[in-house]
This record gives sequence, C-alpha cells and structure tokens, in this order.
Amino acid sequence: MIWHVVVIVLISAAYASTAFSVQHVGAKGKQVLMIIASKDFRDEELLQPKELLEAQGVKVTIASTTTKPVKGMLGVVVKPHILIKDVDPKKFDAFILVGGVGAAQYWDDKELHSLLTKAFKLGKVVGAICISPVTLANAGLLKGRKATVWASEKHRIEAKGAIYTGASVQIDGNIVTASGPDASKAFGEAILKLLSGVRPTK
Repeated sequence: MIWHVVVIVLISAAYASTAFSVQHVGAKGKQVLMIIASKDFRDEELLQPKELLEAQGVKVTIASTTTKPVKGMLGVVVKPHILIKDVDPKKFDAFILVGGVGAAQYWDDKELHSLLTKAFKLGKVVGAICISPVTLANAGLLKGRKATVWASEKHRIEAKGAIYTGASVQIDGNIVTASGPDASKAFGEAILKLLSGVRPTK
C-alpha cells in the first residue's frame, strides 16, 4: 500500500513538472527586461520571477538608471546590465517593473513612461509589482483596466482610472500587476503565461 502511495506521488510530481513545462514552452527564447530602482528595490520581487523565467529558457536583462551595483532592501546586490535610456523597446518581449520603496523614483519618470507606452503599443507584455503599478498608472496604461498594487497605494492608481481589484496578481490583456513580495512567485508565473500566449479565462 505504501509503495502505491509513493508511486502515485512520484507520477503526480512528474506530471505537474511536465504540465508546467508544456504550458510555458512558448516562453523559451523570449527576452524580458526587468527594471529596478537605483537603490532599495525589493529583492524577492526581482529574484523569484527572474529564477522562474530563466528556468523556462527566458533571457532576463536588468535595467536601471545606473549600471553600478545596486543594493536591494534585504541586502542583495545586483549590477544592472543596461541603462533605461538605452533600451530599445523592440528588442524585448516583456517589460517588468520591480517594486520596493525605491521604486517610487519612477512614478513620475517621463522617460520610463515613454518607454513603457511604446512597449505596450508594440504589443509587449508589461508588468509591475508592489508600488510599481503606480508608474504604469501615471503613464496612462491602467486607465479602464483591472489592476492591483500594494494596498497603501490603491488610491494612486484609482485616481488614474485603474479598476483596483485587490487581487494578489491581476492580468488584464497584456498587463500584469501584483500586490507585493508575497505574490512574487505567482507574478513570475503570470508573466510566463503571457509570454507563452496563455490568457486567463473570463
């Protein structure tokens, strides 16, 4: 009886792993730009989605306003690959804003707003987590769309026309938003779905 249970568990685990790989096979080879603040980004909001993406064959490039080493809120040090001002929106399949207290630097960054708007118009996936959906809202990308954000900032996105849902992760078209660090893994999985061409059922 015990052996039967073990076999069932092993088969179930193998099936889940295969299902995940098949579901996201379309993401392999895609290019994702993850944008972090020049200080105090939220570590797991960068690292967990990045790990998930890279495990599925996605190439991740990190951008910021500096290419010098940047320290996260929890102590992780990351060296961005490229400056935001040098990013070509045509070269990436997704543009992801990482949160953390430092991410407020982008709320009113017109240069980044322009980049995100161009990316969205090109049909790219655009995502933001924690307080970063405020940047999307200020860029005009959340007007009339369902979105979520760190709860203390919901009034900011609502003021720009977003429909705040309070969900951990919210997908509306090519835009995915997430509420904070606890949603980091689910945020990464949602990005993979969009890159694979999988859309949530209504």
